[in-house]
Amino acid sequence: MNYSKLGNSELAVSRICMGCMGFGDAKNGQHSWTLDEEHSREIIRRGLELGINFFDTAIGYQSGTSEQYVGRALKDFAKREDVVVATKFLPRTQEEIASGVSGQQHIERMINTSLKNLGMDYVDLYIYHMWDYETPLYDIMDGLNRIVKAGKARYIGISNCFAYQLAKANALAEKEGFAKFVSVQGHYNLIFREEEREMTKLCAEDNIAMTPYSALAGGRLSKHPGETSKRLQEDSYAKLKYDATEEQDQVIIQRVAELAEKHNVSMTEVSLAWLLTKVTAPVVGATKMHHVEGTAKSVDLILAPGELSYLEEAYVPHRLVGVMAQNTPAAAKEQHVWSTGKQKIEKN
Repeated sequence: MNYSKLGNSELAVSRICMGCMGFGDAKNGQHSWTLDEEHSREIIRRGLELGINFFDTAIGYQSGTSEQYVGRALKDFAKREDVVVATKFLPRTQEEIASGVSGQQHIERMINTSLKNLGMDYVDLYIYHMWDYETPLYDIMDGLNRIVKAGKARYIGISNCFAYQLAKANALAEKEGFAKFVSVQGHYNLIFREEEREMTKLCAEDNIAMTPYSALAGGRLSKHPGETSKRLQEDSYAKLKYDATEEQDQVIIQRVAELAEKHNVSMTEVSLAWLLTKVTAPVVGATKMHHVEGTAKSVDLILAPGELSYLEEAYVPHRLVGVMAQNTPAAAKEQHVWSTGKQKIEKN
């Protein structure tokens, strides 16, 4: 495994981040492939053996049970100082807004609940899960700064935002002397490269780490054309994101398969090897042992410049989909159904 500094932080993270959305109590989840605690622990333990030290979860994953599984496994299998733990908080609910709960109070409640779930005194990275148009940005940045000063989070990150929003937030933080975002977790992979319009340029200039989710496009970049799986068949959210561009995406997926055969490696390794030339650490989920093993191997595959161009040249612009398609004031208000589990949580 290789390691890198996470943006402007002092955190040394593995080049692969284990995404833990697939871990948790299935009755609190939306997906049939959600792993129970026993199997989640096996995956986490194997990841640690392979050198993965970076784990990403969220309070919204399976009503907090993902955090609980991750926390217990890391306590049993690793020293706290040897791992980097990231979790995310949700926007204020309509009930909180109506009752006058401030953004600062909301963030304090969220981090306290997450720390209880994780069984930890602090998280290394606390992530603003989705832009909240109904809470002043000052309140968000002030609230995050307070928990950093209190030692409950070492650094802060953001997810599902536009480049201008990240720039605006960090400019406010700099003006007020608040903690700044050191990382961004957006939707970015070989068949969805819209982050390259502005986000990658901002991050390169300001040394903000990119830790994208959907690194394998819901499994599409890890399977040969025609090959399927339970997740590919049942993941309605991934279908929403990718089905409309399936024909053009298949050209790229076929090229991934060609290079995988050429190098005698998996398609996962090729897809992630490309992404690793662009970002600090992609967030990659694993629900089977071979998933985490193939993911870890990707850091050792070096693609030639001509091969990288071959993978890229067939790309055509895609429309915004999923969470980012809802990232507007009107859509956000309409979709404002976030909570700690009783309401639907938009997938990340």
